[in-house]
Amino acid sequence: MSGSPRIAFMIGGVQKAGTTALYEALRLHPRLRLPFAKEAHVFDAADYDDLAAPDDIDRRFQALFAEPFSDGFLHGDATPVTLFHPLAVARAWRYNAGMRWVILLRDPEARARSQYAMERARGDERLSFWNALLVEPLRLRRAGSDWSEPSAWRHHSYLARGRYLPQLQRLYELFPAAQILLLTHAEWRDHPSETLQRIYRHLQIEDPTHPPPVTTTPVQPLGSSTRLLPVLRLWSVWQRWRVRRHFGIDPR
Repeated sequence: MSGSPRIAFMIGGVQKAGTTALYEALRLHPRLRLPFAKEAHVFDAADYDDLAAPDDIDRRFQALFAEPFSDGFLHGDATPVTLFHPLAVARAWRYNAGMRWVILLRDPEARARSQYAMERARGDERLSFWNALLVEPLRLRRAGSDWSEPSAWRHHSYLARGRYLPQLQRLYELFPAAQILLLTHAEWRDHPSETLQRIYRHLQIEDPTHPPPVTTTPVQPLGSSTRLLPVLRLWSVWQRWRVRRHFGIDPR
């Protein structure tokens, strides 16, 4: 496929941090093209071939775009599990070492609660929030290296996904810092227009003539207090401090 690799940027994480709203806003830019449905799940696919050439991967992506790849556009993907998946970042690097990344980070406690609410609504979680957190290590241990669709790594990783530091270190080990833009859920929620302008500059494209309307999801209350709540909040503060210490950004 001429011009391979075609996917030039990735909204790689994190789940429940505003990536859907960002996907919807970016796909309105006249020079950007993203899959017709969010989350291509190419690099984290169970049947991904680690020996595949960029042309083969492009063909897999092409099936998920409404139009054929064209040199006049910048093509990207928005699959938030990419940062979390232990192999996906390396696969993306082997495919395109020049790929640019946009990563949205959110307070780990709020992110975990939001994921839990989503899994409950989908019918994939029957336990209470606190019980789900308590059995999470057992669920993930039982899942082992299974990252198929029903895997606990995809549906019950409430705390694991919020341990951002090792995920970011894995990304920065492979990609130069200049190719990575770290943002917070709070700045995207509170200042969407300014955040979009930062993303446009990061992707090295001009601002659109007509800025897209942005609708972000209001923050939901965290629920009533229990004796375990201070422990969870302390854990969340610890995870945020670790990221702030290494990367100078506070996930909030």
